Amino acid sequence: MLEESLQLNGRIAVVTGAGRGLGQAMAKALAQAGAKIVCAARTPEQIDDTVTQIQESGGDAIAVQTDVTDSSQVNALVDACIQHYGRIDVMLANAGGGGGQSNFWECSDEEFEQVLATNLKGNFYCGRAASRFWIENKYEGVIINVSSGTAMRGNRSFAYPTAKGGVISLTKSEATMLGPHGIRANVIVPGFVSQRPPNSEREEQERKQRGDRIVVGRLGEWWELGPLAVYLASDASAYVTGQSFIIDGGGLAGGLGPAQFKPNHQLQV
Repeated sequence: MLEESLQLNGRIAVVTGAGRGLGQAMAKALAQAGAKIVCAARTPEQIDDTVTQIQESGGDAIAVQTDVTDSSQVNALVDACIQHYGRIDVMLANAGGGGGQSNFWECSDEEFEQVLATNLKGNFYCGRAASRFWIENKYEGVIINVSSGTAMRGNRSFAYPTAKGGVISLTKSEATMLGPHGIRANVIVPGFVSQRPPNSEREEQERKQRGDRIVVGRLGEWWELGPLAVYLASDASAYVTGQSFIIDGGGLAGGLGPAQFKPNHQLQV
């Protein structure tokens, strides 16, 4: 029964940011569990590669070029999914990016708005488009958002954790408002996770040094988010909604979350 509850046979999942890193890993994991995947991202070559990998493993997937900062493109993405597969069962809103590197007092309106658009508004557009279909057609559905451990702490790149903190709150609101319609919403909160294998011995050593500061003694690997995504998309989590799933090797618990800098508490004499 446990194994059956984790199967996604026949489910249709849209994954944004599916062209590389965590998004690609989660798309492939959902496909391995039996789901048919709509891979979305801004770069066609990247999502085409993800589709090819899924198909070569015996899965079913299509690519739809999408910029999640544009609500009309997100609506078109869901429409494309429904047109090709007949419905949507899972919306995994993973697309995001950094930015907002300016000092707080020097950050422009445009810079702050772009980070919010990529990392918060995109999640809203995805959840809205999918839930509209589910409610209008009386379907149950699953929303999986992706935030960041930076949302749980301060960060020098303040705009990014501000947006990612909003994703956590958005998820709770989605769960509350959509739950009566049979729609669940949860959020994955990654800590320090490598997006790909290291390209050199130097990079491998740098990752090891960063990992030494994590409670479990290493950085996370991109593929480790896949099983969590499968669980949240499956019937095994049917009674789970509105929750944040931190996957960071104990970084936040140990006080070494992804803050990118250490506060300077030296006294001025």
